[in-house]
Amino acid sequence: MLRQFASAPAKAARLAVRGPRATPTFSAARQAVAAPAFTSAAPTRQRWYSSESDAPKADAAGEAAKAGDAPAGEPLSAADAAALRKDLEAKTKEVIDWKDKYVRSVADFRNLQDRSARDMKNARDFAITSFAKDLVDTVDNFDRALGMAPEKAAESVEAAAKDLTSMVDGLRMVETVLLSTLKKHGLERFDPDGEKFNPNEHEATFMTPMPDKEHNTVFHTQQKGFKLNGRVLRAAKVGVVTNK
Repeated sequence: MLRQFASAPAKAARLAVRGPRATPTFSAARQAVAAPAFTSAAPTRQRWYSSESDAPKADAAGEAAKAGDAPAGEPLSAADAAALRKDLEAKTKEVIDWKDKYVRSVADFRNLQDRSARDMKNARDFAITSFAKDLVDTVDNFDRALGMAPEKAAESVEAAAKDLTSMVDGLRMVETVLLSTLKKHGLERFDPDGEKFNPNEHEATFMTPMPDKEHNTVFHTQQKGFKLNGRVLRAAKVGVVTNK
């Protein structure tokens, strides 16, 4: 008891140094005790919503699981390797086949171009072959006509007239053969003398009144015209009657 009495002053001194000790009130103690009970009784729940579907995530997770199950770097089986080798051989053969077809097509096209160029050149160079062959006969007739002309002057008028007549006959024969050759190739000569004036086929070089002839008719052919397969190649130059 004496020890308790002696220690009391020392304990009081220690309390004075530490300061007054806050004593919790009844209401604070009640709140401290009641608060956990209230929180545990009615906890606050929060819900979070996602704007994306969970299906892609599930698929990705499934694929990841499958990929994880399959060991990386696993060698192919003999059957798979044989199938791949067979497929590669088939594709290689198909590529070679298509390449061969392409090369052949290019070669055929180039041959066609060369053949077309040769045909066009031959057509330009030898388009008048048939006409030239027929024209050769006319040249021969000219030579014959010129051969009929005497090398020396005729001693008499009768001999000169005979030589001239023979030469004229030869030239007429040449003209006949030449016109026949031209007509054979579509080129015809026409003489519109006495016909109605046609501006599509005739070219009026002069006009004059003539009471004894019909108005707007051709009375004189200055130069004959030519037609090629029915188309006017050269219009005839004519004189036309005008009585108005």
